[in-house]
Amino acid sequence: MAVNLVLRGAFRICKNRQVLVSYKVCHLDTAGTFLGMVSGCVPEVLVARITGPQTTSNLGKNVYFRILNNDASGEMTYLLADQDAREAVLIDPHGRDLPLLLALLAERELHLCWVLRTHHHDALLPDEPDQLAQLGAPVVQGDALAALQLADGAALPFGDELVRILATPGHTPHCLSFGWRDRLFCGGLLALAACPHQPRPAEPEALWDSVTQRVFTLPDETLLFAGHEQRARAVSTALEQRRWHPFFAGLTRDEFLAQMAALPENK
Repeated sequence: MAVNLVLRGAFRICKNRQVLVSYKVCHLDTAGTFLGMVSGCVPEVLVARITGPQTTSNLGKNVYFRILNNDASGEMTYLLADQDAREAVLIDPHGRDLPLLLALLAERELHLCWVLRTHHHDALLPDEPDQLAQLGAPVVQGDALAALQLADGAALPFGDELVRILATPGHTPHCLSFGWRDRLFCGGLLALAACPHQPRPAEPEALWDSVTQRVFTLPDETLLFAGHEQRARAVSTALEQRRWHPFFAGLTRDEFLAQMAALPENK
């Protein structure tokens, strides 16, 4: 038996002003093996018929969870909300999406509590901090934790929910991951060659330690959400990545570092 995982994308406006939503349907077997993918675009009014309710039903409460995918760059943004409390967090939002993000929050009357950045490339995108500041919430990123009196292991509340900070340097020197319930949002940690701004990790030694000591030690069923899409996938599991990740599974630390050194410096 096969199951479908529907990944919704960002809004698109057609010439006739009709709002469309891009989607990708990943076909998985019962073991979670990727079988194929179909993508397309449908009117916003039909989305509920494809995806069903936009809540994480297995969490036992009214929680809104949305995935936004930039088709051009493969970058992923995540919106999590406690709909009863009307409080939300955004993980890895991008300044270019500011109008869309504000519209999504306004649509459900959500108060944004935190802007969570697993990593950033602000040296290449100098306008990004000012744009994200317009979201009106504290920006949590690895090189600015002290300013917010936060540290590794801190818990960030929104409604009745908590997001925990994990320091996971490697892709960049100050990378963070964010743990929520049974899932971890880990940015570019595992998507080694997918980042459009940085084709190789900044600190390979730290990356090895972060992945093997902080991610691969999580329970097998932990859901791992990437900051960069790979092969039309946003989510995997700790078990899958531990067993089959092309740069970590079955390699020693020295073998991994040798592979990182061989990656091109430019895309």
